[in-house]
Amino acid sequence: METKRILVTGGAGFIGTNLVNELKKRGHEVLAVDLLHNERENYVRADVRYYRQIERVFEENDDFDFVYHLAAEYGRWNGEGYYENLWETNVIGTKHMIRLQEKLGYKMIFFSSAEVYGDYEGEMSEDVMINNPIKDTYQMNDYAITKWAGELMCMNSATMFNTETVRVRPVNCYGPHEEYSPYKGFIPIFIYKSLHNQPYDVYMGHKRIIDYVEDTANTFANIVDNFIPGEAYNIGSKQEWEKEIKEYSDIVLDAVGCDDSLVTYHESEDFTTKVKTIDFSKAIRDLKHDPKVSPEEGIKKTVKWMKKFYNIE
Repeated sequence: METKRILVTGGAGFIGTNLVNELKKRGHEVLAVDLLHNERENYVRADVRYYRQIERVFEENDDFDFVYHLAAEYGRWNGEGYYENLWETNVIGTKHMIRLQEKLGYKMIFFSSAEVYGDYEGEMSEDVMINNPIKDTYQMNDYAITKWAGELMCMNSATMFNTETVRVRPVNCYGPHEEYSPYKGFIPIFIYKSLHNQPYDVYMGHKRIIDYVEDTANTFANIVDNFIPGEAYNIGSKQEWEKEIKEYSDIVLDAVGCDDSLVTYHESEDFTTKVKTIDFSKAIRDLKHDPKVSPEEGIKKTVKWMKKFYNIE
């Protein structure tokens, strides 16, 4: 395998950390960029909201073959509460990366989200976003809108400046290196709360697919080996692993070793899609996407990591 020079924005985040580890394991030269100071090797601090900061990363390093652009503000309610950060990072920050791509010519992997499909009721294949008019019932939050805006900017740049970008739409990724915050996905919230004997809510009637981060990172890393400009990929786990959110809660409680006295059950959650049926066939075909870790196994691994991280016996 030919060694590539790769930059990962958001490289100290949850998915970014796992992706950087996988790329390094494959022998690539990887530089991670993120907001905070830390002691990691091959890491530099920069905020993609500020063109000067990210431009300096490129000025002070040799040319990169690929840039994985993960840096983003994540989540619906985070996006509502901190909308300035959301729009500046997800839209302006992405525009900075595209401007530099137009200037320097690197190949980019842009991280969108399956949230762009919003409340679409059919099977969510990648061409849904092209073949169907955008409706207000689809993208019901600013986070989803910023991710679709990022995709549109990538496509516009490809048309105007011949830039080469692959867009990926992750689906409910979870696993080690994801610290708790109230804005995270339901799996880390359930695990953190149950480990700390804190109450949490479960909404009935909602079905989801979750994807263990090491499976996801493996597929993301495969893009280097089969980079097809202009493509978009849904990347999640196996359709047959789809479960009700209550079932996931039960798996978490079993892995932690507690009962459901912490849980308050509700009929359903407003402004939230009931069922997301997502087509992963393109990622399987082009990127050798082959999830190995079942929800039961992945949740056990994540519980183990969180116990260690939060010093829980």
